Amino acid sequence: MNNGFIIKELGKREHKSPLELQTWAQEDVRILIDATIHNDNSDKSVNTLEVSGPHRRLFFNPAETKAAIVTCGGLCPGLNDVIRASTMVLWHRYGVRNILGIRYGYEGLVESYGHTPIKLTPDIVEDIHQKGGTILGSSRGQQNTGEIVDFLEKNNINILFTVGGDGTQRAAMEIADEVGKRNIAISIVGIPKTIDNDVAFTERTFGFETAVALCQTPITCAHMEAKAVRNGVGLVKLMGRDAGFVAAYATLASSDVNLLLLPEIPFTLEKVLEFLETRFEEKNHAVVVVAEGAGRNIIESTGTDKSGNVKYGDIGVFLKEQIKKHFKSKQKEVNIKYIDPSYIIRSAPANANDSVFCFQLAGNAVHAAMAGKTAMVVGLWNGQYVNVPMEKTTSTRKTVDLEGHLAINLLDNTGQPPLV
Repeated sequence: MNNGFIIKELGKREHKSPLELQTWAQEDVRILIDATIHNDNSDKSVNTLEVSGPHRRLFFNPAETKAAIVTCGGLCPGLNDVIRASTMVLWHRYGVRNILGIRYGYEGLVESYGHTPIKLTPDIVEDIHQKGGTILGSSRGQQNTGEIVDFLEKNNINILFTVGGDGTQRAAMEIADEVGKRNIAISIVGIPKTIDNDVAFTERTFGFETAVALCQTPITCAHMEAKAVRNGVGLVKLMGRDAGFVAAYATLASSDVNLLLLPEIPFTLEKVLEFLETRFEEKNHAVVVVAEGAGRNIIESTGTDKSGNVKYGDIGVFLKEQIKKHFKSKQKEVNIKYIDPSYIIRSAPANANDSVFCFQLAGNAVHAAMAGKTAMVVGLWNGQYVNVPMEKTTSTRKTVDLEGHLAINLLDNTGQPPLV
């Protein structure tokens, strides 16, 4: 081992830590300085990811290539940045002059819907990154894979960029499979989009950082409202169906939150109410942040949406009503201010860091597609842009590790008990 990176210590550690944790620093584990492995001397049993970037040789002739971009699912900061970046790299770096923007998600790839694609050029996308939403429109819901591939074939599309989350990329994988069965040369490359940051094998997804930043104002306002009255509760519901990363990072960034409720942690209403009673005795106010997917053990779902996702009950409204009911039954005053900023955040333009991230993701997606790579998404892993098989990104979802450093940070920051 190169001991130039060994940390000096003052002496023997003789005192027991007062921290009650499940996870401690792994002193026998070290982090690779260079996370890359070269194929000529690597252990073939080690799982590795392909590094993204431009290739010396291309599969597609740029002068004859026709590309299409589709955005699916809910809105997310950065969608327009991805559309712009893909168009600019295709046009300026590769000389591709046939670029279509598919309207209203996968519906736009089914001829019977009658959605006419937009022809994208640098002039069309010049300033769209300044706006939230997507100029192409979006939709949810499954479409017939065969009809989608029929559309691609009929319109001589060589490359399809699918911008969307888990459901979008599962559908994209099915499209790639059908393309393979027909033995036609169409590249399907995904750019993962989810504000929840729950896509596997990528460190973060675009829009996540913007969302965390925009959550600060609602939390601050909830704090001010709660402090201004007796027994005030500022209740804020944030994004996060199955993973609580937005709520968790927003809580850390704010430091005004007293109780955080995540999808990963089942909790009881009794414990929440008990926490508030104790909090009122100490501070006379409380700020509670709850992720939209939290509390599935205490509130019923309401069916499924067009994409087949379970529609969870509204945990924010549920908590608001239950807190009111509880303190009224005890003849105690409570003043609740409920804030749900979700749609304001989802439709906002990306911040500076997310805009840069969007451009780099989209650029690497273009490089991969022009080289003929397919059934893959672009991601960020160990600080490197990588190409990840779609089957890997759709086989599992990333969630908050309840025994990891983030969970420990949250308990330290809020002061709440480990399990509500």
